[in-house]
Formats: sequence, structure tokens, C-alpha cells
Amino acid sequence: MGEKRQVIYDASSLGKPKMMLLGLQHMFAMFGATILVPILVNNYFGGEGLSVQVTLFFAGIGTLLFHFFAKLKVPAFLGSSFAFLGGFATVAELKSGKFADMTYGEKLPYACGGIVIAGLLYLVLAVVIRLVGVKKVMRFLPPVVTGPIIICIGLSLAPSAVNNASANWFLAFVALAVVIIFNIYGKGMWKIIPILMGVVISYIVAVVMQLAGFTNADGSAILNFEPIAKASWVGLPPFIIAKFDLTAILVMAPIALATMMEHVGDISAISATTGNNFIEDPGLHRTLFGDGLATAMAGMFGGPANTTYGENTGVLELSKVYDPKVVRIAAFYAIVVSFIPKIADLIGTMPTAIIGGISFVLYGMISAIGVRNVVENKVDFTKSRNLIVAAVILVSGLGFSNGLTFVIGGTSITLTSLAIAAILGIALNAILPGNDYNFGVNHKGDINRGVSFNNPPEN
Repeated sequence: MGEKRQVIYDASSLGKPKMMLLGLQHMFAMFGATILVPILVNNYFGGEGLSVQVTLFFAGIGTLLFHFFAKLKVPAFLGSSFAFLGGFATVAELKSGKFADMTYGEKLPYACGGIVIAGLLYLVLAVVIRLVGVKKVMRFLPPVVTGPIIICIGLSLAPSAVNNASANWFLAFVALAVVIIFNIYGKGMWKIIPILMGVVISYIVAVVMQLAGFTNADGSAILNFEPIAKASWVGLPPFIIAKFDLTAILVMAPIALATMMEHVGDISAISATTGNNFIEDPGLHRTLFGDGLATAMAGMFGGPANTTYGENTGVLELSKVYDPKVVRIAAFYAIVVSFIPKIADLIGTMPTAIIGGISFVLYGMISAIGVRNVVENKVDFTKSRNLIVAAVILVSGLGFSNGLTFVIGGTSITLTSLAIAAILGIALNAILPGNDYNFGVNHKGDINRGVSFNNPPEN
């Protein structure tokens, strides 16, 4: 039998070249999922959505900011959050009030404004946790609430996956098959980057199909390389300034309920992986504060929400190198790449069919993780109060497809289905008797609460 590999808490002992390679590995682990978010959002906004360059820039800056507030102790990487995709899609299609005559590009800053407020909610929760303790706060956000909300996030995006895949079903199938094969049968590093491999391999297939004269279902070209030729090698990311409107805020902000639980799960997973209790030291209030501030800053300048990445937790388990300095090296790599427009434009040529194929797994996986949240926390559905809370959340989250619009003081305000579900779920859970959830009792259940493509590693 082979000896168990010894963990490394100080990567300096390996030398700088190996540290640089380990940082590169972390960047590749986050890259596929992080860049997929702006690609998807760009599709929702008709080509006027988020920039890959800006996304990578704030993934790097956000990670460094997080490490600063976490006292340089937590080896976490902050990449793009998929949980907000439904919010972006909803804002893109707002047609009431001031949004009635706006182009997609004019709506985007308001979606980013909602991201800013969502990030600030992290700061509020961080302060509350610091004052009253994590267990008392989590009692209002048990799995019977957060699980169904996460389920709704994934299922609400399902029509988008089918619509994108229909552009070229063969390409969509290739992307879907590659992601499944690598995620199920991959070994080592390959198992950690199924999304990236799905993108790369299906893109190569798209190039071959283009050269062979194939087209999409509507007769359009599969790939368009013209933007790459025009792009420069070096350039500033195209930042935009967020704008604020109550309707857009009410679309985006409630999603923070799910992503804050994702944060708790990922920090718990990193703690379990490295053998350090990061919930206690540096403290969940510090990690939440860093994550929230990184998200708010990204939204303010046209980036997506950030979130701690389970993919990079997988890299920690694979490499047994737990030094946060290695993750910070990956953050610097992301910042450098964000200043290379040609790479961003190459990514922008991604066929929508490939996005659709990958989304089949990704969106379904988000919902499945909501189910896992409920199962592994052993939510008792023989109790009527739990059935009622979950039922109201699911029906509200999926039934109010057009949201609920009302006018206050002459201002048109729209509550989205997810906002309605979150409000009703939290209120019912607080009001109905019999809430028996205690954070920290079921450690495995608390770990697996996040919206992450790969399951967090277990000890």
C-alpha cells in the first residue's frame, strides 16, 4: 500500500517554479466556469452583456480582497457565481416602467447595480454574525428554505438551455457528452475541469465542422472569427458603472440568500479539506465580509457576482498544497489575462449551441444540489410545516413566471418569482412552529450547501 501524501501548508518549501505551476493549476480549475458566466449573460443581453475581461479582472481582484479580509489564511478562489444567471436573464427581459424602451446594453448597468446590493447584504449578515453568533443567524436560513430556493434557480434557467442547444443539436450533444465523461470518468486534474474540457473539445469540433462546410440549423455560420482579427493584444477591460433601480435590485438581491449559503458550504468544505476551522478563525463574519465586498465592487464596475469556488477546493484536495499564497498566484494570473482582448474575443466566438449543451448539466446540477442540500441536512418532510415551507417556495419560484408588478409612489416595482419565493419562505419558516434546525450539528450537511459544479471533497 502506498503512503498517504503529506500535506503542505507552506508552498515556499517547493520553490518558486513549482508554486507558479500550482497557481496555474488553480487558474485552470476556475477558468472554464468563471468565463462561462459572462458568455451566458452576453447571450441573454443580445451580445451587449458582461465582458470576459472584466469578469477575469474582478475574479482576481476579488480573490485578493477576500484574502486580505480573511487574514491571508483561507485558500479560497472567488470566481463567477452561476446563481445570479436567472436574475440577469430576468433583467434583460424587463419591459415595464423605465425599462420599456431600453436596449439590452442600457439594462445591463441596472443588473450590475442589483449585484452591488446583493454584495452589501453579505456585509449585513457578516455584522449580524459577528454580533449574535453564526448558529442564531443560520436558524432563519435552514435547508428547508435554501434548498428549494436553489432548486428554483436551476429549473428557472432550463428553457434557456434548450433554446441555446437548439441552434445546433449535434454540437450541444458533444459538449454535454464531454462534460459528463470527464466529470464521471476523469481522473485527477481532468475530473476537476469538466466544464473547461467540454468547452475546448466541442469548440475544436465546431472548427472542424466549420471547415467542412456545416452550418447551424438556421443556416448561419457556426463560428465567426472576424472580431478576433480586429482585437488588439493588450487593452483595458471595458468597465461600466452600475446604475440602481428598485425593480432590478429586487430581482438580484434575494439571490444572495442562496449564495451566502453557498459561501458557508464552501468555507466549511475548505475547513474540512485542510484540517483548519476557518469558521472560527479567521471567522465566518470575515470571510463573508470579504466575499460580499468583492461582489459589490465587481458589480459596481460591470462584473458578475463573485463566489467561493468548490472547483478550487478540489484542487486543494488533489495537490495537498494548502498554502493560500498559491491561490493568490492564480488571482494574479487572472488579472494579467484580463488585459489581453484577443483572448476575450476568442472566448466570445463560442457557439450558443455549446453553451446550451453545457447548460443542460450545469443548470440541472444547480437544482440537484438544492435537492442534496435538503437530503444531506435530513429535512423531515413528515412534518407539515416543512412541507408547507418547501411547497410555497417551489410554487412561487416556478409559478410567478412574469413576477409580480405593483406601483408605489408612481414607481413601477417588479418582484421576481425568486424574490417572492425567498420572502415567503423565510417568513413562513420564522412564523410556523417547529423549526428544529441547528447549524453545526450535521457537519456533512452543512458542508454540502453550495451551488458548485463539483461536489466538495470529503475527508
